[in-house]
Amino acid sequence: MGYKFSKEEMASIFSKLAVDYDVFAPVVKKGDGTFSDVDVVRYDKVSSLDEIEFKKKSDYSFKEALLPINETIFYFTEDETTVPKGPAKERLVFLRACDLNAVKRLDQIYLKNGFEDFYYKRTREMTKFVLMGCKESCTSGFCVSMGTNTTDEYDLYLKLDGDNAYVEAKDEKLAEAFKSGNEEAVSPDFVSENPTKVTLPKNITPETMKSELFKEYGNRCINCGRCNFVCPTCTCFTMQDIFYKDNEKNGERRRVWASCQVDGYTEIAGGHGFRSDNADRMRFKVMHKIHDFEKRFGYHMCVGCGRCDDVCPEYISYSNLVNRLGKECE
Repeated sequence: MGYKFSKEEMASIFSKLAVDYDVFAPVVKKGDGTFSDVDVVRYDKVSSLDEIEFKKKSDYSFKEALLPINETIFYFTEDETTVPKGPAKERLVFLRACDLNAVKRLDQIYLKNGFEDFYYKRTREMTKFVLMGCKESCTSGFCVSMGTNTTDEYDLYLKLDGDNAYVEAKDEKLAEAFKSGNEEAVSPDFVSENPTKVTLPKNITPETMKSELFKEYGNRCINCGRCNFVCPTCTCFTMQDIFYKDNEKNGERRRVWASCQVDGYTEIAGGHGFRSDNADRMRFKVMHKIHDFEKRFGYHMCVGCGRCDDVCPEYISYSNLVNRLGKECE
């Protein structure tokens, strides 16, 4: 059972929630796209319902609301280290079904992969998720093929339809804010078909790893890493030590997003490096998403959001590569 409100009533409730929670949602950034006259949809902190972009898929994922692009791990002086405080308030993150499925992937790596990441955990425990339904499929996504087009792991579902708003609240604390509404049956909108379809390769053999497809697509890659940075399930990072100019014995250590496609990612002490060839990097990325992760954890890493296809400046299609690889493995 859910609730029905007028859009004005919903806006008032949302304003009150924004006082108690830090709310992160997709927002249209005017002129912040690839060119000066191109918009981009990206996550940001919002204070009103009107700021949220409900219709378009975000160009960047929700990930930076849980994992900052640049995060200070600790500050250091000559004598001690200090861990910065975590979030001051609980968070509400608006996201779609594919991205909510991606949260499971992030949890797997940061909480259930043999250790619990302290920084991720403290933010994750203070985060609740608001599901945004998908009445129509985006053009590049293939969530149906990946089985990530539906989910029941949300704390709140919110739908705007004309002058009305519909809510289903699973979280007891959030539900208190909506009890003034008229009760009405509410169920999320999930897509059942995508224009883009993917058939995952089966019967993967050592010969699959030598496929010329990785070389073909790798030759077009310019190592910008944009596919990794917009991906909701990529979890790799590097570390940076920053020394302050006014006192070089003081500074901070930062965790910064990294990409398996960029130069220098696999370099180790002594100047040695692995996967210096683009074909090797392309193989690593693709097979990790559709084979290695699934072999280890029982489900695929990729959620089929299609952002990597959208953002690539060389028009490399991950979905096409997977489909061609699937045909080779038949």
